[in-house]
Amino acid sequence: MRENGPVTSATRQPETPAAALPPRLIATDLDGTLLRDDKSVSERTVAALAAAEEAGIEVFFVTGRPARWMDVVSDHVHGHGLAICGNGAAVVDLHGGPGAHRFVKVRELARENALDAVRLLREAAPGTVFAVEQTYGFYQEPAYPKLHMEIPDNLAPAEQLLAPDAPGAGEPVLKILAFHHELDPDAFLTVARRAVGDRATITRSSPSALLEISGPGVSKASTLELCCAERGISPEEVVAFGDMPNDVEMLTWAATSYAMGNAHPAVIAAASGRTVANNEDGVAVVIEKILAERL
Repeated sequence: MRENGPVTSATRQPETPAAALPPRLIATDLDGTLLRDDKSVSERTVAALAAAEEAGIEVFFVTGRPARWMDVVSDHVHGHGLAICGNGAAVVDLHGGPGAHRFVKVRELARENALDAVRLLREAAPGTVFAVEQTYGFYQEPAYPKLHMEIPDNLAPAEQLLAPDAPGAGEPVLKILAFHHELDPDAFLTVARRAVGDRATITRSSPSALLEISGPGVSKASTLELCCAERGISPEEVVAFGDMPNDVEMLTWAATSYAMGNAHPAVIAAASGRTVANNEDGVAVVIEKILAERL
């Protein structure tokens, strides 16, 4: 979901956290983290991911992207084939390839909670416009900007899009998106969290004033924790990477975590270490070091 743009200056050398248990799982964000700014996966990164899997370390992509945007990494999911999408709202099996993914786990945003969030944000930040992300559909208000390079399935006010008889009413809502043309992104996030409270989880991954609103307690961290628990993997055995506020909980949960050289200040504060920027293959740099230490 992130629109790339420099946030902080890159650090030139990775700062390594204190060693925890030998890692069994690598959890990495995509945009601004694993992907370069042109949305490519470098040859060095592809090789590092493959080497980690060959060494018995699972790699999970943990992203704000919807499942339909995962073709950029679907060739690199290796054995398990799973990715955490929508900021934790879905676990998706990507083995089928683009357009043929399967939802393994869905943590939906109840429509009543979504409607509450819309109402409260309209009151707290007049001018907010909304879009609705569902498992297989994307719907938006007419005034919502063309941020995502796709044609929405329907245009209508959010209240209509979330109504019981709305198009796609039989599909789970994964998250709603809230955009404001004038507010500072971090200020908008603060206002929204204060207004909505515990009715939803609100975060952001874009440098613009675009918020992502999920079900209560749904985050990259909480869904990653569920996936790790199913595998008997503890936080001490996880290495995580991220660059934006939607990564903060995940980086705090994992015992070893890295903020990218281009990371938001909140991410730098949350992570236990730093690596170089996404355009310098910061994830690969750390994976290579982890594997070298295992020899």
